[in-house]
Amino acid sequence: MLSFLTISSQIIWSQSKTVDSLAVHQTIIDLFDGMREGDSAKVSATFDPSVKMYTSYKNKEGKLILKEGKLKPFLDAIGTAHDQIWDEKLRNTVVYVDGGIAQVWTDYSFFIGDTFSHCGVDAFHLIKDDTGSWKIIHLMDTRKKKACKEMAN
Repeated sequence: MLSFLTISSQIIWSQSKTVDSLAVHQTIIDLFDGMREGDSAKVSATFDPSVKMYTSYKNKEGKLILKEGKLKPFLDAIGTAHDQIWDEKLRNTVVYVDGGIAQVWTDYSFFIGDTFSHCGVDAFHLIKDDTGSWKIIHLMDTRKKKACKEMAN
C-alpha cells in the first residue's frame, strides 16, 4: 500500500481518474511490488500468457538494438533468490484507458539494492480480461546507463 501512495502522487492522469484507470495503475504497481519481493507468482499474475516483451538499447558501437524477451525467463529470474532487492522506481507515469484497452508510459530508474543499474521508459499495453482484471499483453522498455531524466528517487 505504501508504494501505491508514493507512486500515485507522481501519476499524470490523462483523463479523469476512473475505476479502470486506477485498476490499470494497480496492475503496474503489483508487477513492481512483486519484483521487489522476489515473488514470481505475483509478477506472473499481472501478465497475459501471450505477452510480447521487447527491450531497446544502444550497443557498445552505438547501434540501436531491439531484443525480444520471454516471460518465463523473466519470471525465473525474479523467483531466483538474489541478495539484493530489485527496485524499479517509477515517475512521470501516464495512464490511458478506453473500453477494454489501456496504455501506460512511465520513466523508470532500476536499482539493485541501493546501486543504480539503468534507466529508461517502460511502455505497457493492457487488456481487460473476462474476469475484469487488467493484464499486460505488451511491454517495451528502453535502457540507458546514463543521460536519465532523473536517476534517483
